[in-house]
Amino acid sequence: MFEDRKDAGEKLARALEEYRGENVLVLAIPRGGVEVGYQVARYLKADFSILVSRKLPFPDNPEAGFGAVAEDGSTSINQDAARWLSERIIDEIVRVQKQEVIRRIAVLRKGKPLPEMVNRTVILVDDGIAMGSTMRVSIMLCKNRGAGKTVVAVPVSGERVAKEIAETVDEIIVLEQPRFFRAVAQVYRNWYDVSDSEVIEIIERWQQESDARRES
Repeated sequence: MFEDRKDAGEKLARALEEYRGENVLVLAIPRGGVEVGYQVARYLKADFSILVSRKLPFPDNPEAGFGAVAEDGSTSINQDAARWLSERIIDEIVRVQKQEVIRRIAVLRKGKPLPEMVNRTVILVDDGIAMGSTMRVSIMLCKNRGAGKTVVAVPVSGERVAKEIAETVDEIIVLEQPRFFRAVAQVYRNWYDVSDSEVIEIIERWQQESDARRES
């Protein structure tokens, strides 16, 4: 059990000790993964940014999804889950989520491009993995961008999804894999939906700390 995302990030960072001081890039998946990723990047003395990907939600149940899309257009659709939806509806959901991706890049990253990844170790961080769709398209993006090594690091995941994702990356670090896994929130005492303003505050804090380190 983690107190909150800050606590989870600090514990996850220590599990990534071997990457400390290397030329590592930590990419957090907003919004929930940003505090976790911030703590990891601080500890590892790594570069830090956010990678925007979005779940493709069912029209009648937005908490559940049938796939995801990343900011470079990488898309993953679970055909079994989506088989009850028409192609027209799927296309419209993808279009809406791509628009939300564009909005989040503009608001949360101030329109800045992703950092260079070619031949670098990239650590993808989220506050947990449920279905894994947003993480899968994030992995696809990193490979498309030429990442030298791709590592997934999360505080919690279900065992089956963790095994599936492990087959697509160089390494996966998961602190907790509950036997009866229902939702990411179950391992957090203090769980809430993260706002845009909180993400922006974390990114600004990171930038101020980075500027201070360069000046010292």
